[in-house]
Amino acid sequence: LQGWTAFGGPAAHIALFQKIFIERLNWMSHSLFMELFALGQCLPGPTSTQVSFAIGVVKKGILGGLLSGMLFQYPGLLMMSVIGYAADQVDWQNGALKGFASGLGAVGVALVAGAALTLSQKTCPDRETRILNLIAAVLAYMFSSAWIFPSLIAFGGLVTLIRERTRRLEGGGRREERGDVTDRQVTGAILLIVWISVLVIAIVLRTSVIKYEGSGRVLWWFESFYRTGSIIFGGGQVVLPLLVQEVVHNPNVQSWMTEEQFLAGLGIAQAMPGPLFNIAAYLGALTASQAGVNAIVGVCATWFGLFGPGVLVIFGTLPFWGVFRKQPVYRRALPGMNAAAVGLIVAAVFSLYDKV
Repeated sequence: LQGWTAFGGPAAHIALFQKIFIERLNWMSHSLFMELFALGQCLPGPTSTQVSFAIGVVKKGILGGLLSGMLFQYPGLLMMSVIGYAADQVDWQNGALKGFASGLGAVGVALVAGAALTLSQKTCPDRETRILNLIAAVLAYMFSSAWIFPSLIAFGGLVTLIRERTRRLEGGGRREERGDVTDRQVTGAILLIVWISVLVIAIVLRTSVIKYEGSGRVLWWFESFYRTGSIIFGGGQVVLPLLVQEVVHNPNVQSWMTEEQFLAGLGIAQAMPGPLFNIAAYLGALTASQAGVNAIVGVCATWFGLFGPGVLVIFGTLPFWGVFRKQPVYRRALPGMNAAAVGLIVAAVFSLYDKV
């Protein structure tokens, strides 16, 4: 159901997860949920997507994670694929359509604002964490670099690690919240190796072996999106400048589409449920159609390329996180990491408000 109703971008998705899975269904504690959110912010890939997979893993293991994550993605994937295929036949400047998208955006901002207030109250109980929350919000709003998100979370953790170094810590997390994430370290390591290996092989093939012609274009599309998905943090708006560079202003090959076509797809993607990363389906379908390639092939190359790194990384990291989260150093750093992570949501409120 969340895949059909999750409008408003990553921060709004996190707010929905908090409301449905934590407050209503009580699947896990608020503190564990915030750990998963902070972890997603520190890893490359779309944060809300990674959290959707992680919630399923904690609740029902690997299969539960795959099911929860894919159910969250597929509505937007289907709709953006169809729209991308028909993009050159539809007038996306239609006033009614633009008005509808604006209305959805306003609702999304309101939802994010409510989540920012609720989460700030729960994760910032003292002066130090409130200050960290404010600093993170201001810096995240002022600077759009992809590295600002993990840097702020690491800074927050360092501050409370120093503060708590002489305090007595409570024991580990609740037993019932450990789920299936403390096992399978070997599987996790293999997935991380696969992520890096695919990235290296794709880059080597694209730069030195495969030319942008015929079926080789599919590899170019996959490599461009896979490389992009491997280096961005925070997801959502962060990925857009990189995608524009790849599909519109690519210095190595002729542009895959016009800037107007890209912006039209962006406007629709922001009005669709699910992660903004689903714009990859639109871009893949449109690019393939214009190149005379089957649209489904284009969608698979770009969508799996953009989402693949984040999914491999979250599944590869969770087994090690399940062990690491019990360590005293991590538990000392956790309050600051959570405060900074919520500060990113506060920044998102003002960033989104500027665009509505």
